[in-house]
Amino acid sequence: MSSPQDPRHDEGQMEAITVDIYDQTYHLRGHDPEYLRRLGEMVDMKMRAVASRGKTVDSLRVAVLAALNIADELATLQEQTRSGSGQLRTRTNSLAGLLDDVLGSERKIG
Repeated sequence: MSSPQDPRHDEGQMEAITVDIYDQTYHLRGHDPEYLRRLGEMVDMKMRAVASRGKTVDSLRVAVLAALNIADELATLQEQTRSGSGQLRTRTNSLAGLLDDVLGSERKIG
């Protein structure tokens, strides 16, 4: 579940963990069992939230709708990150310009 670039990845043994998601038991292996447990809890909560709002009892449909909700949350966060990066870049450039102005004025005075 983690990539080699992921800080949770180490060269140690992968550990087995059992998680229950929407009343189904899954046996997973990974380098960080607590992280896998948290992911399982998040998916379980999302599936139960989707099921409570809908009329479907088909677990596959609930899983797909939960996945769409999670994907929407991810896309929203990615867009906010891109937007925030752009705003930070604009602010940094503005402050750099002000600093250049101040330093330029001091050079003329000094």
